[in-house]
Amino acid sequence: MSQPNPQQNSTMQAALLGLAAFAVFATHDVIIKLLGSSYSAIQILFFGALLSFPIITVILMRDAQPGTLRPKHPGWIALRSLSGSFAALGAFYAFSVLPLAQVYAILFAAPLLITLLAIPILGETVRLRRGMAVLAGLCGVIVVLRPGGTDFGLGHAAALVSAVTGALNSIVVRKIGAEERTVVMILYPMMTNFVLMGIALPFVYRPVPLVDFGLMAIVSAMVLVAMALLIMAYQRGEAVMVAPMQYSQILWAALFGALFFDEYPDTATFIGAGIIILSGLYILRREAGSDASSNQPVLRTRTRVGLPAGPRVGSFMKRTRKDDA
Repeated sequence: MSQPNPQQNSTMQAALLGLAAFAVFATHDVIIKLLGSSYSAIQILFFGALLSFPIITVILMRDAQPGTLRPKHPGWIALRSLSGSFAALGAFYAFSVLPLAQVYAILFAAPLLITLLAIPILGETVRLRRGMAVLAGLCGVIVVLRPGGTDFGLGHAAALVSAVTGALNSIVVRKIGAEERTVVMILYPMMTNFVLMGIALPFVYRPVPLVDFGLMAIVSAMVLVAMALLIMAYQRGEAVMVAPMQYSQILWAALFGALFFDEYPDTATFIGAGIIILSGLYILRREAGSDASSNQPVLRTRTRVGLPAGPRVGSFMKRTRKDDA
């Protein structure tokens, strides 16, 4: 009887942990959608940031790396902070007004946008095959949006803004992440998110019953749980195995949409999502090749687009490696 291969076991664990992480993210989005029927995305995001502070603060206090809180690249940190806030705000609003599957299909365009943004910002060379994959994926976005065939509303625009700004956020992290302290990469975006939403909060505020406040606390906790699962997944397996697990969210969207919101995505949404997913998977496989990409901007994007700016899986993995050294 053959002995189990440790490498295969580790790869399987990584895949399962990745699936679990994105299942938690999908459940997180269901709660966002439920809360979005009563509260502005600004208010949900503000309380999500507020309730995340205690846990994130404890994590940051463990950072023993010497240095100040002054960023080495203030302009890039400012861009990361703003782009992350707009990515989260756009995603939260889109979840509140659009079917889950449609939002996911648009957010799945982020890897395509990361590939494009990596050209001017990282100096990435995108050859014909990856370029064609990007073009095909963008055609898939058009299929989902169906210009002229359906009403294009603020929700669609918000999802697109989230995809673009989330991609920009990922590229900025890829550019400066190795040079900035983890605490700087986390603290400034968190404060920006908290301050911006706090300024806008008086214009949209509604009293929050204890039950809804508890749901907002659960949303914050779910982000940290999903991050922990992703960290464990990336520690056990290659990124090319873990990253594609994000696309499992479309299955959860179909299930949760039908169960809780009476949403049944049409054929065009699934066809468009399929095109986007296939193009994203192709880009991941191409970046995994030794001669296809020097930067691997998509493969090294380890945090889901649409999260509040602040904690990122890559930052915590970098800190963990230093702790283990």
